[in-house]
Amino acid sequence: MPPAQERTPQSGTQTLARGLNALLAVVESPTGMTVQELARVLDVHRSIAYRILQTLADYGFVHAGRDGRYHGGARLAALSHSYLPGLRATALPVMQELADRVGASVALFVVEGESAVAVEMAVPISAGHHIAFRQGERAPLDRGAAAYALRSALPPSPDDPEPVRKVREAGFAYSQSEVEAGAHAVAAPIHGVHPRACLALITHVEQRAHDATASVVKAADSLSAAVT
Repeated sequence: MPPAQERTPQSGTQTLARGLNALLAVVESPTGMTVQELARVLDVHRSIAYRILQTLADYGFVHAGRDGRYHGGARLAALSHSYLPGLRATALPVMQELADRVGASVALFVVEGESAVAVEMAVPISAGHHIAFRQGERAPLDRGAAAYALRSALPPSPDDPEPVRKVREAGFAYSQSEVEAGAHAVAAPIHGVHPRACLALITHVEQRAHDATASVVKAADSLSAAVT
């Protein structure tokens, strides 16, 4: 994902854009950010970065730890739960059952602009090592099993790549190392929802991905029936 200072709005105010870039920079940093670090990211004076962080803190979007580093605040949880609540609530138990049974991570992806965005994750309880996407993490729409499954829900086009056409025939997409080196992914579209959505199983074990194909398709089909 591009760094915060590169996200410039096509319209709107600089003040709002700067505040949103600050929020994204803080929540996307695994260790949080200090005022000085944020000032460098935004290329602003330290006093401006401090005022932005204090405003975000006043609204509960960030909070300051004892070490002076700012982290995501509790208000973000409420915002997260407000996005596609019906689909996510229906999908999560299906995803968790699949992840536990197969021993691999399962992600719910939706289309946003030119990206596939992971909006929900389920990781196997018993597996010691697994691939995980963070909620909000983006993947390109031009490669990878999730992208092909999402694009397959659009009307057929002569420009469709072969993997997208195969999804419409077989009901699933498979990819290897197209988004992450060494990762094998199987994805199936969830029909009848907006925005377009799919389930994707992601693992480092090739045979596990192939063996789980039918289960991924079945889970996606069950969600299609449940949400339409």
